[in-house]
Amino acid sequence: MAEIETLFETKWLTVCRNGRWDYVRRPQGHSSVSVLALTPANEIVLVEQFRVPVQRRVIEMPAGISGDEPEFAGESLADTASRELLEETGYRAGKMEFLIRSPSTPGLAEEFMNIFLATDLVRETEGGGTEHEEIIIHHVPVKEIRSWVAARQAEGAEIDTRLHAALWLARVSD
Repeated sequence: MAEIETLFETKWLTVCRNGRWDYVRRPQGHSSVSVLALTPANEIVLVEQFRVPVQRRVIEMPAGISGDEPEFAGESLADTASRELLEETGYRAGKMEFLIRSPSTPGLAEEFMNIFLATDLVRETEGGGTEHEEIIIHHVPVKEIRSWVAARQAEGAEIDTRLHAALWLARVSD
């Protein structure tokens, strides 16, 4: 195995080379979380925001990076999932269940994604993310999720594929 060479580094990303392979890593950690949130009314809580890398609006589950800020260093993945859910949607989960861990984009990044199922939700705030995020919150009845996603995609929104994986893993269907 070749020595890892740092090609470029910012506060948020490092571009590395290992032999002939270039990839990115996050200086603060290598894990992200996504949360499939189900309300007591049997709705899925999704977020929509403009994502600069793809230059489009993306519909996704509430998500975030573990250890992305100094005050969250050492935070467990479940705590990160709970914090991101509350920050982005305003919901606190009574139960947070781990579903799966998987490389997010193994040919590009060192990052592992961790998907959780959040239930027993209680709304505490309006959500919407931090001052740097412009998040739209969607409440979609489980029985309408597939048609709703298809309609949003037809309108030009991108759909994060982790949503489909989470629905399957949690055995949520319409």
